Amino acid sequence: MSSIVDTLYELKYNPFEYGQHIASFYTAVGESENNLLFAPLIIPLCSHPIFGQKLFNSNKRSTIWSVFDDRAKLYDLQERIHGFQTLTEQCIQYCLINDWLSVNEQILSILPCNDSDSKFTCQKSAEKLGRLLGGHSVVEVYAFLGVKPR
Repeated sequence: MSSIVDTLYELKYNPFEYGQHIASFYTAVGESENNLLFAPLIIPLCSHPIFGQKLFNSNKRSTIWSVFDDRAKLYDLQERIHGFQTLTEQCIQYCLINDWLSVNEQILSILPCNDSDSKFTCQKSAEKLGRLLGGHSVVEVYAFLGVKPR
């Protein structure tokens, strides 16, 4: 029974699907120092049953305070970050292999590759999350969401 559950989990949460979320996020967030530390937040927030839909429905006037207005519903975010850690790493590796993203080690930043021949399908919720977090520091976002980076 365990193998069936594991197989269904891997079908739903795989780097081929969520790699596009990572690439969409970093295309929208812009270049900033330490933006690599946003990566553990992308999949847990975009796949969250409540906030994934709120992100998708957000507009230009939305802020992190309006989208994440009820942080009590984020009670499991730290566990989700830990649970999706391996998937996040696999997705980043998949994006780097496909030349969707590149890494700047000096400032710990992930940047989109504009000259990539391989295209990905833009994921709106991840792109909108990138726009929401783009003007904020990593420390500010983690403190606001009440989680600790790993």
